[in-house]
Amino acid sequence: MGLEEMSGRGVKLLFLGTSGSIPTKERNLSSVVMKYDSELLMFDCGEGTQRQMGMAKLSLAKKMKIFISHMHGDHVLGLPGLFQSMALLGRQNDLDIYGPRGIRKFVESVNKTVQFNLSFPLHVHEVRAGRIDNEKLYEVHSAWTDHVIPCLGYSFVEKPKPGRFNVQIARRLQIPEGPLWKTLQMGKPVKVKGRKIDPRLVVGPSRPGIKVTYATDTRPAPGVVFLASRADVLIHDACFDSSLEEKASQDGHSTAAQAARVAKRGKVRKLILTHISARYRDSSILLKEAKKVFPNSVVASDLMTVDL
Repeated sequence: MGLEEMSGRGVKLLFLGTSGSIPTKERNLSSVVMKYDSELLMFDCGEGTQRQMGMAKLSLAKKMKIFISHMHGDHVLGLPGLFQSMALLGRQNDLDIYGPRGIRKFVESVNKTVQFNLSFPLHVHEVRAGRIDNEKLYEVHSAWTDHVIPCLGYSFVEKPKPGRFNVQIARRLQIPEGPLWKTLQMGKPVKVKGRKIDPRLVVGPSRPGIKVTYATDTRPAPGVVFLASRADVLIHDACFDSSLEEKASQDGHSTAAQAARVAKRGKVRKLILTHISARYRDSSILLKEAKKVFPNSVVASDLMTVDL
């Protein structure tokens, strides 16, 4: 039993909105939530996101951070509604919002003109490329994508997890189960009947944590390849099929095949296509094109969940 099991941490992705630019009957506007232990990390907040959270049974009261990619309406206009719902429900936990230049002015303007009577502390962080958040268990990094306005991609990078604890060896060494086991799992030596026991005797090498990269509204970009390097999951813009590659380039988007090439160059494990143009009632053409380049591809759908 390792620290991961003891802590009960779980990681899940929930796709609240997967449409590009305008909502459809099947797809709401952009938003993805990562559930990490007892915390929610949201990437973009299109209109109607608070309703989608209700559909997904996500609490509006939990510890939460929001990462906004850019200042186009289909990625930020869900924030006012989210604030309103949180205030009405009496949220108490802090809410942190990260985004490019302009996000602070937007939030301040909304709060000045719409009377929310916020019940919770709200913190807005304007960020650039680099490490933008550093917590005990994870970091969040950002990089510029290639869109028609400044736009950021984000990577959630879990810090290395302790190695697996060898119960058989611990018992053979007569280490009492309980606090001493936890101390060893944390990489610290313990004493048992005058003997000093090094944690390396019972704990294996540390294990890499989970990495998830989010990059929407972007042409294929070297910065995204670097940001997504060896990610477990890359969530990438796939607005069009290959017949509309020229339009994708003009509008600052990617085709499904281009997204797949980014995933292949970044050596990621799984590609999830999102920001699907409203012209596609049937997204099978996008999936087919992506799979030709990168077989482990899927097309996101609203309220889809992915366990990591």
